Amino acid sequence: MAALHPQRLFLAQPSSSPSTSTARPRPRPRRSGAATCRAALRVASGIHTAQDNLSLKLEWIEAPRVPASPSTDVSVERLRAIAEAAADRAEMHDIIGKQRDNWNHLLLHSTNSLTLAASVMAALAPAAPTMVALKASAGVLLATAAVTMAAVNKIQPSQLAEEQRNATRLWREVERDVRAALALAAPTTRADVQEAMDRVLALDAAYPLPLLPDMLEKFPKAVEPARWWTRRRPSKQPNNSKSFGRRAVTSGNGWTQDLEDEMRGILRVIKAKDEQEFLTVGKLVLNLNKGLAVAGPALAGTSALATVIIGSGEAGTWASGAAVFAGALAAAVNTMEHGGQMGMLFELLRNCAGFYRKIQEDIQANLSEPDVERRERGEVFATKVALKLGRSLSDLKQFRKMASPSVKDEDIREFAGKLF
Repeated sequence: MAALHPQRLFLAQPSSSPSTSTARPRPRPRRSGAATCRAALRVASGIHTAQDNLSLKLEWIEAPRVPASPSTDVSVERLRAIAEAAADRAEMHDIIGKQRDNWNHLLLHSTNSLTLAASVMAALAPAAPTMVALKASAGVLLATAAVTMAAVNKIQPSQLAEEQRNATRLWREVERDVRAALALAAPTTRADVQEAMDRVLALDAAYPLPLLPDMLEKFPKAVEPARWWTRRRPSKQPNNSKSFGRRAVTSGNGWTQDLEDEMRGILRVIKAKDEQEFLTVGKLVLNLNKGLAVAGPALAGTSALATVIIGSGEAGTWASGAAVFAGALAAAVNTMEHGGQMGMLFELLRNCAGFYRKIQEDIQANLSEPDVERRERGEVFATKVALKLGRSLSDLKQFRKMASPSVKDEDIREFAGKLF
């Protein structure tokens, strides 16, 4: 209707007044049809624009923006702070790990140089005119080497470097997980923040940064798998899980009876074979490292004592040879211990055992959950387990028979993991 009003204005004839009926009307400019339509469109568009602006204002008044919950904003900011802290920890562990690896090489070569130089002095002392000076120098160098070996054997720099390398990888994993949770834009709760904080504290305790006094025990009495994850809280849900049949993937959150049998079989094989294998080898390496850690300083100290009696009567004739032999043997033992990085090897075996222990706890946590819908989705969880073990999904089927009580642990020949 708005478009008709301008047309009436343009098409209506002017009325003649009685006083001017005889006067000649003034001619008006005539508009073409196109011009009339353009004018009508401009008026109509102006009316519609005003109506649109009015409707937008009404919508803005009727549906104001809902602000985010203050608790949600705080949780998001706390997660961001945890992600930044994890990234900072990863950088710190990486730097310190490189530093402690340099310690291992520097102390190894320095100690061996001291020991071998002192052994040469002890060999030349009986025939040298300055015998007293040579044997005194040899004794001081060998005593220094013995003290240095004892200190290095206590801290095990190669093991420290391996701890920091593993910690760097785990801290970066925490950072990735937290940032992925933030990127999902899902509602963040205090439980999510608490879980992330628990992971941070568990990692701080598992791989401490300070050298003293929080350094991990390098020669523990019992070999246990490394633990860098939080202990799972037992489920408080009642055992009212719905029963699902074989292959009931959609109703059982991806969990079938076959998948449960596979997980139980893997759990049993890991306990009986994989974890025990690494713990057994770890004990052997630990005992060997203990023997080398004691033998090195003892041989260097014996060599230093032998230099004292060089040139003293009949005993002095063999004291020089004993000092040289013990010093050379101390350098060989030191090279075997720290050049072979026995501490690093022990830590590697301990971490591998912890890797399999974590897989066990993940499987147990899902199988012990009575409500199937609260478990991690079956297909996804099976894929994660297969990747951690270095196997394909089809390889997991062979572990179903291992869940049977008729199969004894002694009959299990194959290991679950192929990655480690």
